[in-house]
Amino acid sequence: MDSGTTARRLDGKAVAAEIRREVAEGCARLLKTRGVVPGLTVVLVGENPASQVYVRSKEKAAREAGMNSVALRLPATVSEDDLLATVKRLDEDRSVHGILVQLPLPDRIDDRRVIAAIAPDKDVDGFHPVNAGRLLTGLPGFVPCTPAGIVELLKRSGIELEGRRAVILGRSNIVGKPLAVLLLRENCTVTICHSRTRDLAAVAREADLLVAAIGRPAMVTGEFIKPGAVVVDVGIHSITDEAACRRIFGDDPERLRAVRERGSTLAGDVHPVEAAARASWLTPVPGGVGPLTIALLLRNTLEAARLVAGGPRG
Repeated sequence: MDSGTTARRLDGKAVAAEIRREVAEGCARLLKTRGVVPGLTVVLVGENPASQVYVRSKEKAAREAGMNSVALRLPATVSEDDLLATVKRLDEDRSVHGILVQLPLPDRIDDRRVIAAIAPDKDVDGFHPVNAGRLLTGLPGFVPCTPAGIVELLKRSGIELEGRRAVILGRSNIVGKPLAVLLLRENCTVTICHSRTRDLAAVAREADLLVAAIGRPAMVTGEFIKPGAVVVDVGIHSITDEAACRRIFGDDPERLRAVRERGSTLAGDVHPVEAAARASWLTPVPGGVGPLTIALLLRNTLEAARLVAGGPRG
């Protein structure tokens, strides 16, 4: 990996569009050969604005791929037992192949209990303990969409993974842990870092592939990045303050205009200017990892429908 003055763009939007075309073709074949239309139901509890945006995006993408897409909106006051009863009904509905309960749920609801109630073969988010175990042991199962999308992005962009040193900043069940397993499958040497890691920047600088999923805007500065490293930014944050915008983006006129006129701009966990000067490849925010999450959700839903139809995986 040769370093350069400006990192090349890892275009998640383009790769996601490619995967979505493949899914649409698969849906059309499944309908023609088996008479099955993949069905995805997204359960949304309450009126979290960000969650509503995500759900609308998933609905639109699923319909464009030729799926039956339903968003089941429940009030914020719904009880845990009623939510579990809803999941049970969807588990038993043969027209529903994929179930996704949009997180976060209200604090009074145990999200682990809700996720465990989803039938593993309908768990298109890949969060069920059975699917987590399948991933860890190398058995077929649904993989969480964001880490699966990251691997697709790297491979389809021609990034060599075998033998590389990968460092993941973040140990969540949604990104960090499953991504570590997927990269091990690609024969990377993997280190997972977290809030208790000593000399975090020094560990990060050892990475040929650095993945930031820590939830703090622009925390990953140039000192974290080995020259020539591939950097994947999983974070997404709304920046509403002009001073904060300048600290992250400098005098970028488009970003400043967005804050002044629309009230915010988006940033990731990685400092974009400093990273661009050191990395060989870098995901943008937005347009990097985000579009891939939805694309892999659609692919998982197609796989779930194929299983019901008796067809092969893949």
